[in-house]
Amino acid sequence: MQTLQEFLLEKGYTKIKLHLTKTNHFEIRATINGVRGVFILDTGASSSCVGLDSVETFKLDAKDSDIKAAGAGATDMLTQIAKTNSLKIGKWKKEKVALILFNLTHVNTALINHNSTPVDGIIGADILKKGSAVIDYEKKYLYLKN
Repeated sequence: MQTLQEFLLEKGYTKIKLHLTKTNHFEIRATINGVRGVFILDTGASSSCVGLDSVETFKLDAKDSDIKAAGAGATDMLTQIAKTNSLKIGKWKKEKVALILFNLTHVNTALINHNSTPVDGIIGADILKKGSAVIDYEKKYLYLKN
């Protein structure tokens, strides 16, 4: 019988290692516009996000947005959007990726308070859908289709 990994790799998926944090989140390394960062993988986040303090770091062309962000105990946060970004996770790549920018201080404060390291952003359902994602929770791998 074929394993999940063999099946997905045969179907053109890319395998990406996930790291489980002390807060029980999956952490992932990703590159935005050629700059590497650390992100939480969040299937419940509708959009992928980067902290407002990282606009210059990730070379984002940020524009004001009417979207209000909510999550992790915070609501109605002002956001910006950067629409044309290059995203690379492992060997999987996508161009023209839109990212929501907002203040991630509340997220990083919670992580630090639980002895975890802060993150640059969140990889959300928008990216997972684009990559037809499969998550192997037991073996801690994310699979994205090229």
